[in-house]
Amino acid sequence: MKNSIIVLLTVLSLLISCRTLNKRKQLQKPNIILVMADDQGWGDTGYNGHPFVKTPNLDAMAKQSVVFDRFYAAAPVCSPTRASVMTGRTPMRTNVVNHGHYMRPDEITIAEALKSAGYVTGFFGKWHIGSVQKESPTCPGQQGFDEWLAGLNFFDLDPYLSEDGKYIHPKGQGSVITMDATLEFIKKHKGDDKPMFAVTWFPAPHAPHKEKPVDLPGSDSLYKDAGKWRDYYLEITLMDQQLGRLRRVLREMEIEDNTIVWFCSDNGGLNKATSGGREKKGSIYEGGLRVPGMLEWPEKLKPEHISVPATTMDINPTILNIAGVKMKNQPKRDGIDLMPLIKGTEQTHPPIGFWHNYEKGQATYSDRIIKRLMEARQAGEPTPYPERLLKNVNQFPTLEKGKSNGHAAWLKWPWKLHRIEKNGEVTIELYNLENDPMESDDLSTSENEKALIMLQELERWQASIFDSLEGKDYMEGLAEKRNTN
Repeated sequence: MKNSIIVLLTVLSLLISCRTLNKRKQLQKPNIILVMADDQGWGDTGYNGHPFVKTPNLDAMAKQSVVFDRFYAAAPVCSPTRASVMTGRTPMRTNVVNHGHYMRPDEITIAEALKSAGYVTGFFGKWHIGSVQKESPTCPGQQGFDEWLAGLNFFDLDPYLSEDGKYIHPKGQGSVITMDATLEFIKKHKGDDKPMFAVTWFPAPHAPHKEKPVDLPGSDSLYKDAGKWRDYYLEITLMDQQLGRLRRVLREMEIEDNTIVWFCSDNGGLNKATSGGREKKGSIYEGGLRVPGMLEWPEKLKPEHISVPATTMDINPTILNIAGVKMKNQPKRDGIDLMPLIKGTEQTHPPIGFWHNYEKGQATYSDRIIKRLMEARQAGEPTPYPERLLKNVNQFPTLEKGKSNGHAAWLKWPWKLHRIEKNGEVTIELYNLENDPMESDDLSTSENEKALIMLQELERWQASIFDSLEGKDYMEGLAEKRNTN
């Protein structure tokens, strides 16, 4: 009897030890926080040399991070870039062909993948790749997020938001409210057995630029000489303050060492002079695509600068490989794991494709729509926007091959080829970005052979986009996701 008790106690002890070990292994996975600005250009930071804009927290983070000196948004407008982060794919593949379009529920998001690996997940801020109605399969709650506070598009003062599907009208500045919710999530789950994944997508510095820095001495006179850009820069400084709050809380909670914070912007800036290249937001030229980007992970990564081009499509595969997550029926991702580049075992990035204005964007008035949804719910009325539950995500039209209207580009460093199709007419431009970062000297004639080779590569890539839009990426098992949400 005594021996039996000893054996039983030994088995129980082993079970407890294994359970504790498994928990420790899970806790060893890094916390992950993805932070995104809305319309901040590459040059609109102190660390990238802006002559007067104040971003002390971004500057401090840059000194402790892997800084990508040539980081690209997947598109020159917001919604497509956000879809690229969620999926690791060229955004047009996901149905997000321009701003305001919805990402298909068939896609596997980074939140779903990390949730399957034991992460608790939260989304806070500007969504703009689907509905914020709880019953829609395109809302954050049905795209892998356990907790969420979301606006449909940009929001500013006293915004209308959806909190886990409940419509609310908090008072204050949108960027502060976004960070408040992020910090509440982190503090709530810090003591849990699960690692945390949070997405914080600021509504700033998007117009109408009504937000102001908080408790900043002299802010009333700050940027007085910036003319029409003053309010834009004030919102950048407010957003910088909120990033500083995040980094400070992580250190106060003593979890910063094993927490990844990845910061970037969703597209080029509004001011051509500081956008980081030719043109600005809305353009496939460098000024519309090049954005600030940096990755901080004190426990694993030393500060350095990476000059090789990288993109928002790389965030998904990099994070999932770090977390050791592989998903069944994963559609082909265009992004790559950046860790070999960071570690120096790789020196190049595969060619990167961009394509904008194949279709027009769709206007989304966040406050107006959510306010009306709130009023309808309070009155017991049906949704006033039934069309906004799904839009066209269940449609897989057959497309006319070869009709590739819009502006596309193929970045094969240091070369960048542009293909511009309008009314059936195609124009080709070729630039060497290393020698000509402002894309002012078109070499498509003098480098005709190179231009033709790159054009063929670009058009093959565009053909694969058509296949994706037609639904050919979704295997039978993956398509079942739509029916189980």
